[in-house]
Amino acid sequence: MTREFTGWHMLALMVGGFGIVIAVNLTLAFNAVATFPGLETRNSYVVSQQFEAERAAQYALQWDVSATIANGTLTVTITNKDGNPVQAEVTRATLGRATHTGEDSTPAFTWNGTALTAPVTVGEGYWNLRLELIAPDGTTFRRRFPITAR
Repeated sequence: MTREFTGWHMLALMVGGFGIVIAVNLTLAFNAVATFPGLETRNSYVVSQQFEAERAAQYALQWDVSATIANGTLTVTITNKDGNPVQAEVTRATLGRATHTGEDSTPAFTWNGTALTAPVTVGEGYWNLRLELIAPDGTTFRRRFPITAR
């Protein structure tokens, strides 16, 4: 005995198929919005008014700054135009993933004579260090460093 494929069967297939697609899309959209870290600033217009002056002052420092993670240690090296190490005051530092804030941490930096170091516990992958420093002359230095931990 063979069953006949009717319009009701086709309707059930279409509703079921599109229902799965819509459910998956809604799940992915909800998870994307729920894990998004959020805004960088509340009012970008106000921040933009001082951006050029702050950037010019930061470039005038002529610093070469790099950040690495090796063997559980986050190292930030700052050198001036002559290649000498610079000891700057850390006012803000956040180490975290680019996609969510669940693993964010605030490294406790110490000066070892040539660089700023902090013990960190990170997994493999892509990390961001958002760093704000104050130069010895009072200039604010801000930068985001993408770091790949292995």
